[in-house]
Amino acid sequence: MSAPEQWKLKKTVVLVGMMGAGKTAVGKALAADLGVPFLDSDAEIERAAAMSIAEIFARDGEAFFRDRETEVIDRLLEGEHGILSTGGGAFLAERNRKLISDKGVSVWLKADLQLLWNRVKHKNTRPLLRTVDPYATLREIYEARVPIYGMADLSVEARPEYSIEAMAEKVREALAGRADVLEMVK
Repeated sequence: MSAPEQWKLKKTVVLVGMMGAGKTAVGKALAADLGVPFLDSDAEIERAAAMSIAEIFARDGEAFFRDRETEVIDRLLEGEHGILSTGGGAFLAERNRKLISDKGVSVWLKADLQLLWNRVKHKNTRPLLRTVDPYATLREIYEARVPIYGMADLSVEARPEYSIEAMAEKVREALAGRADVLEMVK
């Protein structure tokens, strides 16, 4: 019987993509698989501010939130290498894309519109979808963001039949193709 595979992560992996793409669930599974910390930029912002992101938006506005988001992403990229899940809007800012490119590697969890809708339509935790026509809103956001997510270093297609563990394995396989990011150790 051979020893289990062991991996060395050389850069923080930043998961990007739409709400419902699986950044948190896949990120946690991938972090556990690789034996590295799982980080969530939104959770870090909420912890630092002692309030929810919705409350930060309401009290201080989006520009304030986006500045804090950049600061937190920068700080998390400086720490121990791990898997970082970002809010859906984080990768849209050029300054964040540059930080991520300079200090880590971005992986787009590429889910199609129907899969995203199936995952988010019954949840009331998505403030951007609290509209008269949430599907149309999701489609507009999706169409605007896909070209920007396409700038990620790597992309991994999410499919409805993939379990969280299978998707995490697909991401690991994509990362294994980058010797500067992930290597197997004996």
